Amino acid sequence: MKILAVDTSCDESCAAIIDTTGWKLLADVVHSHVDSMKNFGGVVPEIASREHLKGLPLAIHEALETARLSPTEIDHYVVTNRPGLIGALLVGLSFTKSLAFSSSKPFSTLNHIEAHLFSPLLTTLEGNEPPAFPWIACVVSGGHTEIFHVESMFKYTWLGGTLDDAAGEAFDKVGKLLKLPYPAGPKIDKWVRESATAEHFT
Repeated sequence: MKILAVDTSCDESCAAIIDTTGWKLLADVVHSHVDSMKNFGGVVPEIASREHLKGLPLAIHEALETARLSPTEIDHYVVTNRPGLIGALLVGLSFTKSLAFSSSKPFSTLNHIEAHLFSPLLTTLEGNEPPAFPWIACVVSGGHTEIFHVESMFKYTWLGGTLDDAAGEAFDKVGKLLKLPYPAGPKIDKWVRESATAEHFT
């Protein structure tokens, strides 16, 4: 089975194609909208939605070209439907559902936080054995900073998370205060690492 997966939960239009025969990743495409957000110092939901209208068709087209497949050769379509920016999610949901319908193929939705929880299983795409359950998963993604106990496939328990602000949003806000260009997170992270290394050797 060949699966085309789409994510538009925030400010990146993402499309991937997986062949479940031997679990091979045939394509993995990300169209970032960072340039459109730089003037605002963070993600603007309305602009993100508009960027997905342009970026998602390009990402899916590129993924299909990379995998050398047509839409009708995809066996199943799946898309993120929660959580995330509602407008951005609606673009991905509507487009992917329409593509599946026009190709007469099945369609399903996925909680993208669940996708993060089970991401250790992606090692199987490189020919490795899947990690053994259970494990502890720490999700640090945009507006989410949470810890889960993952017992088995789709069985997990939420252990806790931030009560005030997620780590990703905190990075953005600190960057804005310091007047750093967006996205500030990678720059702050690099400074901290370099400072820690310099301190270690002095």
